[in-house]
Amino acid sequence: MIEVDVSRAKQFLTDAEFADAHSQAKESFSTVINKTGKGAEWLGWRDMLEDPNDAKLEQLDSLASDIRADADVFIVCGIGGSYLGARAVIDALSDFFGHNGPEILYAGHNMSGKYLEELLEYLDQSNEEGEPKSVYLNVISKSGTTLETALSFRMIRNWMEQKYPDDVHDRIICTTSAEGGALNELIKENGYQKFVIPDDVGGRFSVLTPVGLLPIAVAGIDIRTLFYEAVSKYEELDQNPETVIEYAAVKYALFEKGKTVDVLTSFEPQLRSLGGWLQQLLGESEGKEGKGMFPAVATYSTDLHSLGQFMQQGPRNLMETFLIIDSPPNGVTVEEMDGDHDGLNYLSGRSFQDINHRAFEGTLKAHTEGGVPTVVVTLNKLNAQHIGEFIYFYELLTAIYCYCLGVIPFNQPGVENYKREMYKLLGKK
Repeated sequence: MIEVDVSRAKQFLTDAEFADAHSQAKESFSTVINKTGKGAEWLGWRDMLEDPNDAKLEQLDSLASDIRADADVFIVCGIGGSYLGARAVIDALSDFFGHNGPEILYAGHNMSGKYLEELLEYLDQSNEEGEPKSVYLNVISKSGTTLETALSFRMIRNWMEQKYPDDVHDRIICTTSAEGGALNELIKENGYQKFVIPDDVGGRFSVLTPVGLLPIAVAGIDIRTLFYEAVSKYEELDQNPETVIEYAAVKYALFEKGKTVDVLTSFEPQLRSLGGWLQQLLGESEGKEGKGMFPAVATYSTDLHSLGQFMQQGPRNLMETFLIIDSPPNGVTVEEMDGDHDGLNYLSGRSFQDINHRAFEGTLKAHTEGGVPTVVVTLNKLNAQHIGEFIYFYELLTAIYCYCLGVIPFNQPGVENYKREMYKLLGKK
């Protein structure tokens, strides 16, 4: 399970401020579950948990097993919600070094020619057995024309057509809209495999659709557990929503008091990509009409040596959200050394995990006393079960909080502005 502690953040609110915000959050929760708010047509991320598609999960799992048995490399080609969710889960639940199964690589999330050139050069290199690499590609885009993704797909598809002329149609999987769009034309022409992005699910809410589930399954992660724990959280919070309502109320009340930044932090490097997923989920949902908190991502204790001073004594316009794993100490312990030249023998026998947790506790206390409202979100274990719960919890929180702000959680009108100017400079008619 996941636990949320907002007690330290509530210290910065009066009883009346919290009560008013709580009333607003409770009303916003009803708006979500009753589908009475603007943008309710985009609540498919809830509907699919109410009526799980077991056949689709089986299809995804079966294809992923076949790919794992044959592939050296699996490329996820997408940007924003088309890859951040999958990467968050894969990074959180995979080893730091080495890989069990295909190497998961990412493309289409930038327009760096150097990145793409080196990626293609890497694909041309032999695998560990000295044989040509076996490569599969999953391109993810509703329109098929998103510039970053379409450019990378064009180049990688051309490489794959030359490398695998006989079975390229089996190696390219397109995840796209049911109808229309550029990818559907290519699917018809070339017979590529296809999975559908539900029309009523936006990109940043799509990690539990084929958008995220196929790459996650190829990485060897149990997508049934991931999905059904999200289902369990959906059912639990519909019946007993106080935890998520209280959290949304605290964020809303703090925003109303002038907090404009939410620093998403963790002491576990494995969770940095999860912070990246949250950054888009929150930022693209709330940042409208001059409202919302800017979601920043930091990994401690690394970033304490660059941001710690600012967090402790900078402008008090921010709050901090700690993502914590509550697992028993294990792994590497500190050994006693003759001479104690580095002065660390006082830590002898203690695990690095225990030391890391004490660093968290000290930072939490110092930042709170330094005037930063802090929220602690704890995953009891780092596994598919708790990540599944986490995903749905934050999707629901985001919707409730945005309705509190008075903005539509599911659109992103401002994104079109940079695209319009970019295409104009590139000469697109």
